[in-house]
Amino acid sequence: MVNQLIAPYGGTLVNLIDPGKCDALKQEALSLPSLDLDWQQQCELEMLMTGAYSPLAGFMTRTQCARVEADQLLDDGSFWPLPVTLASRQKAAASLKPGDRIALRDGEGYMLAVLTVSDVWDDQGTWRLGGAVEGVGLPPHPDFVGLRATPAELRALLGRRGWRRVIAWQARQPMHRAQFEFCLKSAIENEANLLLHPQVGGDITDAPGYFCLVRSFLAVRERFPAATTQLSLLPAPPREASSHALLLRAIVARNYGCELLIAGGEHLPDGSCRRGEDLSQTHADLPLAEVAGKIGVQLIPYPRMVYVEDRAEHLPESEAPAGGRLLTLSGDEFQRRMRAGLRIPDWYSFPEVLAELHRQSPPRERQGFTVFFTGLSGAGKSTLARSLAARLMEMGGRSVTLLDGDIVRRHLSSELGFSKAHRDTNVRRIGFVASEITKNRGIAICAPIAPYRQTRRDVRDMIEGVGGFVEIHVATPIETCESRDRKGLYAKARAGLIPEFTGVSDPYEVPEHPELAIDTTNLNIDAAVQQILLKLEHEGYLR
Repeated sequence: MVNQLIAPYGGTLVNLIDPGKCDALKQEALSLPSLDLDWQQQCELEMLMTGAYSPLAGFMTRTQCARVEADQLLDDGSFWPLPVTLASRQKAAASLKPGDRIALRDGEGYMLAVLTVSDVWDDQGTWRLGGAVEGVGLPPHPDFVGLRATPAELRALLGRRGWRRVIAWQARQPMHRAQFEFCLKSAIENEANLLLHPQVGGDITDAPGYFCLVRSFLAVRERFPAATTQLSLLPAPPREASSHALLLRAIVARNYGCELLIAGGEHLPDGSCRRGEDLSQTHADLPLAEVAGKIGVQLIPYPRMVYVEDRAEHLPESEAPAGGRLLTLSGDEFQRRMRAGLRIPDWYSFPEVLAELHRQSPPRERQGFTVFFTGLSGAGKSTLARSLAARLMEMGGRSVTLLDGDIVRRHLSSELGFSKAHRDTNVRRIGFVASEITKNRGIAICAPIAPYRQTRRDVRDMIEGVGGFVEIHVATPIETCESRDRKGLYAKARAGLIPEFTGVSDPYEVPEHPELAIDTTNLNIDAAVQQILLKLEHEGYLR
């Protein structure tokens, strides 16, 4: 019987923060160039500095990345599934060369580490940096402080509790009844203690969804045996589901002291390794589970689970009794019911978990949302936006904010001109303000020209993470727009007096999949607004 936790991957747990060097590094950094890291880069750096990625001691060079991608091997010949590099689009990265030292900071200038550059290369417009990392401090986390532990801290805690064999459940989604029962059963069958290790890579402003995830785990933790269960947070950045990502998770699990890892069990619409049965695929001519075994971690495939009503329990479908009444609820159907405020069966989830999810994502009629008008100058965007705002204010129930292009120009972007770059910046500012309104359960109505598809996609992504987004293409033809041109802007543009004018000397990229398209040529305002209200009702935002 072993009397200690499994050793870290590679034998030694890496710690890149030397307290004796921190003051000297901070002083040196005053004269070094800096790179500001976004939250995902900070997650990757934190995983490196704490030893979660042991035995790595820095970001990989181009040659090391190529070897990992081709053969999944590190320089010492040990297995490694994915490249780990520092990617940056900042101009400062382009001027770096091997031997340079650069300070890595968060967005507020907090000193995190010094990188000694070994390699720098251009990867399709993104600069990638490789080199040794000397840590100064972990990214500040003002939230859930008592639940955060480095691999060394967690190993020490588990050791004090007398744990020797540990099974990990790493999750990016809340735990429902089937996952709860499978985790509990797996721990019992393997005579192991259970580490609930939700992946909370995120940011208070840019990606705050992890708050709900942690609260849901705090709620469900009370249902597990306290003596054999531990909850701790894993600051891993999000990755697409794949066999390589799963094997990296296995390495991380081992570095935190776990020799078993449950694989699968979450609703993941994308990726090549999303379910327990995907473990049957091969990797480097070996079964995936066998490769994980070489890492030293046993993968436990999460099977397709069904609820056996006759027995009032969840079972793997292969173990369900013949002729029994079997119930299932797909991830898509669960999300549909949550959006619509419909009942979730008691057998599917716990009431305390559902309460947390409803707090974070209430039914659509109680969510904030953005109506984003886009179209040519003179198409009717501003008129429609003002009329829609008035109708919604008449209804009451939620605050309504009108972000018309001219209003925003006057109060938020007065220093900007009308170049492509400045117009892009203006639309992104509108998107940010709208996302804040939406996040706080209000209604934002935006009416910029917004001629570029990529910018509109970015605004959609920004807002859909916190609420609803309804894009309306005011598809009025340019001939109609010119006939309405009270300011004579089109005539000036065609005469060359206004450069980069949308529709004349600069393109308007038509939306690919707007929620609604309206041509106001022969449609009065009341009829057009009614179409929009009906669409909002159909999507569930109005009741």
